[in-house]
Amino acid sequence: MNNTTRILLTAVLCTAAVACTKKVKETPVAETTPPPAQTEQPTTSGVYGPADLDTDACLRQRVVYFDFDQDTLRPEFQAIVGCHAKYLRDRPSSRMTLEGHADERGSREYNLGLGERRGNAVSSAVQANGGSGSQITVTSYGEERPVCTDSNEDCWAKNRRVEIVYTAK
Repeated sequence: MNNTTRILLTAVLCTAAVACTKKVKETPVAETTPPPAQTEQPTTSGVYGPADLDTDACLRQRVVYFDFDQDTLRPEFQAIVGCHAKYLRDRPSSRMTLEGHADERGSREYNLGLGERRGNAVSSAVQANGGSGSQITVTSYGEERPVCTDSNEDCWAKNRRVEIVYTAK
């Protein structure tokens, strides 16, 4: 490499080094957008407390619905189950009972078993999201406690459910 090339290369590198270290003054820009609206949050520390069971929108949802003759959790209920699992993680002394229900179709024994399988499906999902199995009890009522007594699809859909009941907050 000849001298001229070396000098040029050195000059370019020095200029680049100076340009990279040069600080640019930024002028403050006035914020024209309003701050975002406050949303409900469990607490400032991100840990759920007993009062959140009644104030948090996610925790207030305590019913998980199922399709006909199914015991698998529908995707739209995953977030709800995740909130309740977090509550159990944050509150080790809390306890929940999962009450499984079925519609009036099928025998009493079949519906009791189906209600239990549905309760176990929610229990498994809560545990998969970090909840402790020792905090969960599953009970099946089968078709014995309907919320709707008509004999049509809309009514039956309301009865195919698992209710989340906190026995210790």
